[in-house]
Amino acid sequence: MTTTRCDRTAAWGALQTAYAHQGHAFDLRQAFAREAGRFAAFSQSAPHVFADLSKNLLDEATEQLLLELARETGVVQHRDAMFAGERINSTEERAVMHWLLRTPPLDPAMPAQSVHRHMAETLHEVHSTLNAMLVFAETVRSDARITDIVNIGIGGSDLGPQMAVLALDAFACPGKRFHFVSNVDGHELAGVLSKVKPESTLFLIASKTFTTTETMSNAESAKRWFLRQGGTDMARHFAALTTNVAAAHGFGVTTTFGFWDWVGGRYSVWSAIGLPLAMVIGAAGFREFLAGAHAMDEHFRTAPLEQNLPVRLGLLDVWYRNFHGFSSRSIAPYHSALKRYPAYLQQLEMESNGKRVDAQGCALPYGTAPVLWGEPGTNGQHAYFQMLHQGTDVVPVEFVAVKQPKHDLPGHHDLLLANALAQAQALMVGKSDAGGHKDFPGNRPSTFLLLDELSPASLGALIALQEHRVFVSGSVWGVNSFDQWGVELGKVLAKDVAARLVSGNVAGLDGSTAGLLTKLRA
Repeated sequence: MTTTRCDRTAAWGALQTAYAHQGHAFDLRQAFAREAGRFAAFSQSAPHVFADLSKNLLDEATEQLLLELARETGVVQHRDAMFAGERINSTEERAVMHWLLRTPPLDPAMPAQSVHRHMAETLHEVHSTLNAMLVFAETVRSDARITDIVNIGIGGSDLGPQMAVLALDAFACPGKRFHFVSNVDGHELAGVLSKVKPESTLFLIASKTFTTTETMSNAESAKRWFLRQGGTDMARHFAALTTNVAAAHGFGVTTTFGFWDWVGGRYSVWSAIGLPLAMVIGAAGFREFLAGAHAMDEHFRTAPLEQNLPVRLGLLDVWYRNFHGFSSRSIAPYHSALKRYPAYLQQLEMESNGKRVDAQGCALPYGTAPVLWGEPGTNGQHAYFQMLHQGTDVVPVEFVAVKQPKHDLPGHHDLLLANALAQAQALMVGKSDAGGHKDFPGNRPSTFLLLDELSPASLGALIALQEHRVFVSGSVWGVNSFDQWGVELGKVLAKDVAARLVSGNVAGLDGSTAGLLTKLRA
């Protein structure tokens, strides 16, 4: 597959011209005043998600140029290559097929399905593993003797399932408590162990290779605690989510659920890594979660670019990062259950597209992934929204709101939604004040994503939307969104430093590291 890097296309130059002539001075208030149909033109429905893009610094002519940029950089061909199972993860020579994990089984009576026939055997394996995992999840759900489930993992083996478990707590199985341990800092594991009992706890060790340093350190400590506390029957109280079955057996775990090398960690919540979520919402709920994501996959795969929500969002990200020069995006979910959603998106986007070289290893002359950060509303309003409204940097905000609450407390949800709408409105309209301190410049952009309800299906669709949006911007930038070499160097150096903390040997270290190491040993 041949692609053209964005800065080598005609559309890139046309966008530079458009920004210089009118884009840099675009005013949202004027745009709404002159464009009666602006909301209709810049909003759309996708599976389980309604998106309002109308409060962004964008007109129809610019969006057409961005769509042309997508065509010239080969986004469509790149997308189709992913869905065909081609090895688009070029640095690791792997296919990228997390979408296959949420694809329904092939129906022999329907030959025109989205899955290529050569992947039929793999899809069969996917569903065999899924079925076995869901049977196990239901077994644990119905076992009153198990009251606590402790997931031990890190990165994608922690952020995805933890975010989803918290988000769908309203659907949770009663009588079960879920804990997540990721940090190698022993305070985290010790805090969890102080709340559980060995005879009523199930540990899930989530590590594709069963060698991840933080995960295996925590797993060894959990096993040692379990045995010292009089725990028996390791096979019943430990399960592993891994491809390294031999290592798991050597650890004493006999119940294992695997996945494939074409599943990246930050895309793995749909796989066996999602077992904690399956235990929370049950087999039927987990299948709804997959179905919601698959519906968004089909939207991304088949919708025209002009009405393809992941494409429009990904291109908007490029417009802001490379032409307006905005270097961050704030995530504001107005639903307390989405408290870990910003952290999840941080890994998804910054680990995927935080690259300084293109897929061929050539240094890039333009910016890539923005910094993502945020907190649930209305908490963020009383923390950092001051900067969003009156700070010197313009930060696009992405609001997420849910129409129907899962509680019956009168007045609360209307007040929550009113705040979300008002903040987006205030960022745009601003307020003039001659005195200065109460002046709000306005014209600050935002996107508004609306779900009818926060359910397994809508959460699945929302996550898949963000996955594909990251794919689009990464494709335009010409980076490999599916490797993460940037996490490796620190791991290697940590092994050396760990040995030096024991020996005290600082020979060959830089002055700062040597000084800190000596201070720590004193």
